[in-house]
Amino acid sequence: MSDKFLYALTRPLLFSLDPEAAHNIALPALKRAAACGLTKLIARPLPDPRTVMGITFPNPVGLAAGLDKDGAYIDGLAALGFGFIEVGTVTPRAQPGNPQPRIFRLPQANAVINRMGFNNGGVDAFVTNVQSSKFYQNKEGVLGLNIGKNADTPIERAADDYLHCLEKVYPYASYVTVNISSPNTKNLRQLQGGSELDALLSKLKDAQLRLADQHMRYVPIALKIAPDIDGDQVKSIASALMRHKMDAVIATNTTITRDAVKGLPHAEETGGLSGAPVFELSNTVIRALNAELKGALPIIGVGGILSGKDAQAKIDAGASMVQLYTGLIYRGPALVKECAAALRKAR
Repeated sequence: MSDKFLYALTRPLLFSLDPEAAHNIALPALKRAAACGLTKLIARPLPDPRTVMGITFPNPVGLAAGLDKDGAYIDGLAALGFGFIEVGTVTPRAQPGNPQPRIFRLPQANAVINRMGFNNGGVDAFVTNVQSSKFYQNKEGVLGLNIGKNADTPIERAADDYLHCLEKVYPYASYVTVNISSPNTKNLRQLQGGSELDALLSKLKDAQLRLADQHMRYVPIALKIAPDIDGDQVKSIASALMRHKMDAVIATNTTITRDAVKGLPHAEETGGLSGAPVFELSNTVIRALNAELKGALPIIGVGGILSGKDAQAKIDAGASMVQLYTGLIYRGPALVKECAAALRKAR
């Protein structure tokens, strides 16, 4: 039974539920399937290794952060054939996130709006979950750990939260992503500004080099940015990334714009819009970054990938690899193999 057919059977049930309820059913079910060995029946993409950030990835199609905020479902997600898994965003202290309902499907647009607000159990529980996964224990693949700040931490002290999380997750990460682009934590995107970004990246770089000496292992740091930035902001961010010798940039997070979904049910809900409507927005940022960076550091493309053709468009725009999230909701696990096959064929 193909992944595509199986998901076609289960999707109507999942879509009949509240989106967060569906999420809370699907991930534990996937975890149980992995524990029972059932996920071994899922055909994996053919090998297509890519070396990015000094890391060799089995294939260039990854899972974006946000699906597994606590790192509790790593083994189940790894069984879907991703070339890398990114979990989080995690914060120093546990926090409940924003009030429910906080996820909304817009199926007419293959889109989702979420205002989760970094709901997670805190970095200590997160690290315990990572350590407990067979994926980590057996060194089965590439694991990205995504860090953020607590909602009640003043923006002028945000660096303290990132440094605390970096210290905690560093020993267990293949790479670390610094999320400064979620629209659901007040003032967070302010950190993308010139002086704020310079100060944050300087502190992160100093900590990274210290931790590399301490653990005798260099762990790359990627910065995740928003799609809602103009050309001057792209230039400023690219300059800061190169100046502080960051290792990669992930473009992009969700958008706060609503032009592409105007008039649809739930379109006016606050939060970040993901899925097909963010596809061209993120591609525009990727192209602009690529023009500024000129290969100085790699770009990981994410936003609105719903087909293999979409994944290739990110590469054509300048990305070295891609990540999926909302596309999985609408297309299911078969999307992973479709994208991996498309990128392998086009290589």
